[in-house]
Amino acid sequence: MRVLRYALYGLLGLIGLLIVAAIGLYYFVIRAPLPQLDGTFAVRGLSAPVEIIRDEWGVPHIYASNSRDLFFAQGYAQAQDRWWQMEWFRHIGRGELQELTGESRAVMGNDLFIRTASWRYYAERDLAALDAETLGYLQAFADGVNAYISGRTGRELALEYSVLSLTGVNVTIRPWEPLDTLVWAKVMSWDLGGNMDAEEFLRDLGQAIGADKADAYEVDYPFGIKPTIIQPEDVAAMQTQGLLPSGGAALPSTQAISSSTAPVGLAGGFDLGTGFIFGKGQGIGSNNWVVSGDRSASGAPLLANDPHLGIQMPSIWYEVGLHCQPVSAECPFNVRGLTFATNPGVIIGHNGTIAWGVTNVGWDTQDLFQITINPQNELQYRWNDAWRDMEVREEVIRYGDSSDTTTIRVRVTHLGPIISDNQRDAEGNILGFDNERAYVLRWTSYEPSKLIRAVFGINKAQNWDEFRAALRDWDTAAQNFIYADTSGNIGYQTPGHVPVRAAGHDGRLPIRAESDEDDWRGFVPFELLPTVQNPQRGYIATANQALVPLEYYDLVRQALSEQFGSDSHYVYGYQWSVGYRGQRIVEMLEATPKHDLASFRAIHGDNKFILAEEIAPTLASLDLGEALNSWRAWMMDGWDYQMHMDSPQGALFGAFWAALSKHVLGDELGNLSVGNATGNEMWLISTIFDDPDSFWWDDIGTPERETREQIVARALQAAIDQVTVALGSDRQQWRWGALHTATFVSNPLGASGIGLIENWFNRGPVPTSGGTEIVNATSWRRDLKVRAVPSMRMIVDLADVSRSQIIHTTGQSGHNQDPRYDNMIELWRTIEYRPMLWTREQVDAAARNRMTLTPQ
Repeated sequence: MRVLRYALYGLLGLIGLLIVAAIGLYYFVIRAPLPQLDGTFAVRGLSAPVEIIRDEWGVPHIYASNSRDLFFAQGYAQAQDRWWQMEWFRHIGRGELQELTGESRAVMGNDLFIRTASWRYYAERDLAALDAETLGYLQAFADGVNAYISGRTGRELALEYSVLSLTGVNVTIRPWEPLDTLVWAKVMSWDLGGNMDAEEFLRDLGQAIGADKADAYEVDYPFGIKPTIIQPEDVAAMQTQGLLPSGGAALPSTQAISSSTAPVGLAGGFDLGTGFIFGKGQGIGSNNWVVSGDRSASGAPLLANDPHLGIQMPSIWYEVGLHCQPVSAECPFNVRGLTFATNPGVIIGHNGTIAWGVTNVGWDTQDLFQITINPQNELQYRWNDAWRDMEVREEVIRYGDSSDTTTIRVRVTHLGPIISDNQRDAEGNILGFDNERAYVLRWTSYEPSKLIRAVFGINKAQNWDEFRAALRDWDTAAQNFIYADTSGNIGYQTPGHVPVRAAGHDGRLPIRAESDEDDWRGFVPFELLPTVQNPQRGYIATANQALVPLEYYDLVRQALSEQFGSDSHYVYGYQWSVGYRGQRIVEMLEATPKHDLASFRAIHGDNKFILAEEIAPTLASLDLGEALNSWRAWMMDGWDYQMHMDSPQGALFGAFWAALSKHVLGDELGNLSVGNATGNEMWLISTIFDDPDSFWWDDIGTPERETREQIVARALQAAIDQVTVALGSDRQQWRWGALHTATFVSNPLGASGIGLIENWFNRGPVPTSGGTEIVNATSWRRDLKVRAVPSMRMIVDLADVSRSQIIHTTGQSGHNQDPRYDNMIELWRTIEYRPMLWTREQVDAAARNRMTLTPQ
């Protein structure tokens, strides 16, 4: 018994030690990064006390007596909540991800491409040209970030550092710099403002399936069927205001917005390496709309926005309130909304007088120029019948804290960098200079940029004229800005550089370039960019659809001809959303005479799949065989076309559409198939659904010629099989949300491949409504999983901005052990909102944490 007693004492002691060790681990490692959000803290760099009041959701409301202290405190607060995200984002923009992950073949392609594309190089040039005021704001923000991170170890800043250290990666934490904010602007410009991948796709498509089929795949925008953003009456209004010439006939669509996709004999593609960042590519977009007081129950404008970006953890958005006390010429900011963790100011939101929202324009702002390298000197290229020198620099790629490095050389021409350099072979070896293809990226974001200055200008603007003046500096990552103010005005403006190209170059395919005659001739002046104020219809809606009606192009070309020549070519873009979301938003705006917050929430949450409605009559007429006819009737008859997460019919139709696009297009496109059921594919299949003789119905992989009915039957049977395997044989229990799930992944540990760690940092999967080209735009690939989401939803009531509402995807905190890491997910997926607190009384009533920063 004595031996047993001693054994029990030993066991209890061991258990006690384990408990003590677990408690120590919990507090020393797991909870160590959680910031202190209450109390008074003396920090270097402030000139006066600043209050930071957080509500129950963790949103900081910052009150300062001067602008510098305001942005200093913003930097401090964002570093408290999102430091790891800031660290990750700046390493993306610098092409330094392997300094965080260690050497990784999977990540190397991103680092190589971003270094070669020279994002930091061009951000450094932008920084050097900034005006003193803007630079001061950026420096104040950086000083606030550094006031928080300095003196703290990685263990005290983010759990990610501790976990990475277990793999042997010990990260050296560098101070934040204004350059880091500008580098992130290049990342977002790339994500939102490029089409280089589309040029590659069209070139490869033409070479793979021939020009005729490639042209048939790239369908023109359905002008007159789906709405454009600027409507014909807006063009007339611009003419009346003298913003456009008063005459001119419309050009036919083949001249204005289409061109042959015939290959031009250039060599094959290369690794872009950046698709993982936000889900760049087709299916990414946004919605926004605004109504005037004539269409609102309150008699004042209402404005809504929901930008669509790749799904991620934590949310890409950080919500904040910035309040000067008092508002003055020196401290003019009183603004509420959302920003990036890397940025001072507010990107989307409202101040006391105006509100604004954005969607991506999708302008054609990138070209691939193939240049000729001097065979005697690979650091020269032919230009204007002479050999011109390049700028060459070395880039050193480092791996965590390892002493191993890889050095590459980057060549930059006066047009841009040679981005076909530094590709890898099948074994992962870096190939160095590519003198055979030598593709240069010409990109508007390589022009000197004042984008960050525009953000502060918008935040300060008090009326339409000041708002448009600020947008003159928004020169890259062009957005569809909608506007409303407390005086009852609504408006639309798109800013940014639109290239005017040489004759014969429409921007859709790579070209050879050897002289000034091949280069861009300039940019469309701001005065000729699309704009509208107070349209008679009483609303403006944008959803990434085509920007302007066809007649607009000819009118602008007339205005440009004197400066750039009558043979110059300009076009806003080709890669539009096909217009399904825009059509549905307009339908819902026009269906309700007087809108309020509830009707706007209903638009945000609308799940109608217009494609299903378009093909329903023809689908009902097809003879698919007795069994499949019965399944089709169950799927379509009585269904409201709403892809709600609880819909059994939605589950089958979602799988049917994915299978249909694969069966119709996959045989021709093969590896070029985009694989995410895009709006372009929707419109293409919708248009051929009434054409049984279309060549697309034939499966080129079989000797016989398939009929439309056979392909539709195959797709429906494949969908039935897929959903039955996934959800069981009782179709009444099927749910779209069980297939269409959203998983929020945190980089890099959430993609580590280690289940325990992934479950610790990621959230989901959660059932989700909506889909691609649906207003509730949870777009998906053919596996039906969510790939991009409405990254936030905001409704601003200009009758009383304190009644405004908002939600973003995950939570304010970037610390996975914080309840505010994921407490918004349920509200987001069920289309619910939180109050967008505005007045000091609201903030004080909702306060959960109070912090005061004082000068040290």
